[in-house]
Amino acid sequence: MFTVMSKRILKRLVDEKHVEGWDDPRMPTLSGIRRRGFTPEAIRTFVQRVGVTKKSKVAELGQFETCIREDLNERAQRRFGVLDPLKIVIDTYPEDKEEWLDAANHPNKPELGIRKVPFTREIYIEREDFMENAPGKFHRLKPGGEVRLRYGYIVKCESVVKNAAGEIVELRCSHDPASRSGSEDSGRKVKGTIHWVSAKHAFRAQVRLYDRLFSKAFPGDDLGSELNPQSLTLAEHAALEPALAQAKPDERFQFERVGYFVADEKLSKPGAPVFNRTVTLRDSWAKIEQEALAAAQK
Repeated sequence: MFTVMSKRILKRLVDEKHVEGWDDPRMPTLSGIRRRGFTPEAIRTFVQRVGVTKKSKVAELGQFETCIREDLNERAQRRFGVLDPLKIVIDTYPEDKEEWLDAANHPNKPELGIRKVPFTREIYIEREDFMENAPGKFHRLKPGGEVRLRYGYIVKCESVVKNAAGEIVELRCSHDPASRSGSEDSGRKVKGTIHWVSAKHAFRAQVRLYDRLFSKAFPGDDLGSELNPQSLTLAEHAALEPALAQAKPDERFQFERVGYFVADEKLSKPGAPVFNRTVTLRDSWAKIEQEALAAAQK
């Protein structure tokens, strides 16, 4: 569902330049799904679960994605990546101070050790982790609200800075010096925890966000109207933790709270990796696929 296996249509996609080639990460080719970050283990698991039958059968793309989520959840090391950065200035934190905090490479595998992430007065958070007029159950950052910065401190939003067009460009915050994760007095509880990246140390990279190639569950020949216009979006100004600058082609990570990503084997260069999103952390297509399959069976 939401893809095709017909070589004729796949060739049209390539020839008409709807995709970047046979190895485009949206293509259901071996070279394409390898560049997308799918592992051989996930492919074998998917084949085993689908099984073999003499009858025609439709396999949901979501099943395939579930297999790679399960595989990468076990093997992928964790990193911080902010795709749509919003700057925070922590006014109560010294301007010249810099700390390197301990962060687990994998929450369930202590044998993978820790990495050091830099913390400074100016950081970036995801723009969607702040809401100026937040509903009651919004447990991320809002005016007057507090969140914990993962592995770091509890911060409180004191004011919002906007540009002439009324767009939010910066948040001014305070922090609780006694709340640093791992310290003796770090036990104060807040409901929200968000990821972040030091503005001073952020590694800027292109992140390519892939999604379903088609917007129609069972595509036909009308490629012009059936292709998903959001099948590839670019996060051109993503701010990543500095360790990711050394990522090697085909190396996979979980960007915490965001999804699973792979350093593109074709576009990455030494010290300048380009990251492809393999899959999101949650399946946002499951309900859509179930409804489409039910409608097709009527």
